[in-house]
Amino acid sequence: MNDPQSYPPVFRRRRQTSNGTIHVDEGGGGGGKPEEAAAVPVIDLERPDVEKLREAGREWGFFRLVNHGVPEPLLEQLKTHAADFFAQPFDSKQALFSSGGDGTASYFWGTPILNSSGRTLDKSAQEINWVEAINLPLSSSQLPATCHHPSLQSFRTLVGEYGKHMGRISRTVADAMGKLASLECGDYVSEPTGIIRVYRYPQVPPQQPADGMQAHTDSSVVSIVLQDDQVSGLEFLKNDVWVPLEPVPNTLVVNIGDMMQAISDDEFRSVKHRVKVKKCKEDRISICYFVFPGEGQIMESSKYKPFTYREFQQQVQEDIKTLGFKVGLERFKRLPVDPPATKLTASLIN
Repeated sequence: MNDPQSYPPVFRRRRQTSNGTIHVDEGGGGGGKPEEAAAVPVIDLERPDVEKLREAGREWGFFRLVNHGVPEPLLEQLKTHAADFFAQPFDSKQALFSSGGDGTASYFWGTPILNSSGRTLDKSAQEINWVEAINLPLSSSQLPATCHHPSLQSFRTLVGEYGKHMGRISRTVADAMGKLASLECGDYVSEPTGIIRVYRYPQVPPQQPADGMQAHTDSSVVSIVLQDDQVSGLEFLKNDVWVPLEPVPNTLVVNIGDMMQAISDDEFRSVKHRVKVKKCKEDRISICYFVFPGEGQIMESSKYKPFTYREFQQQVQEDIKTLGFKVGLERFKRLPVDPPATKLTASLIN
């Protein structure tokens, strides 16, 4: 069990009972039906099955990726370094990243919602998410000036190597899906926009149920998740049922983002997903890669008004600030065109 001093203070307070002990419930939460979880499409990146990929994009929005070419030792080293970082005292982690949030790496907790500079947008007590994370933009090889800790420098080297694999995989996936939709989807993958976020979902006491991450869609073209091998939690929505994506060693999970849905004219779906914190004796670590279009890239679609990714990002942030949640693609839907008869009737009346 991790030292409670490694958790952000609000998590420690919520974990304490009146006598100062910490409760751990060994039960687990469930999502959808086991057969649905087992049926999540599996795509072999070396020999992708076109029809299975089409089904994954249209019907699921998620799929598992095997034979992805990322060395297993690299995956294990990443998870080990991530766990070692999060095990440090909370104050030490904050001090290491005190100058973050300017496009370099940053440390945050309580919310997964960041602006383009890496600063958190919202951290209200009512909407606290049971998560802490580091945000690592791949376009910057720099850690904040305060981050001279040797373990972080070696971790950054591993992340850079992993990021190269993620760029290759995301472009391969986007190109393959583009061929299915007769589009050049790979043109919308801007590798310099790539971000890796490393999450820890601390253990949760039974008296304080919490979401690790609330239901949302990703704004990316595609997102790629390296799950914890031991602790589950990722769930996605299918036919109004939450389906758990149980961890499978040496596989990656790919989910389709809002930008892929837009440029494919809704051929492929960006589905809602969430992370439920399991009541077990282990924290959960996941490593997520997100890739976006360039900020000025125009999204062309018959279903949506033309917009740049910058405009989309600004609208999402405005909605979160004013409404408290992301509206997303609905903001950019084309208005239905009135049929000619309706227009003629209106002109006669006037």
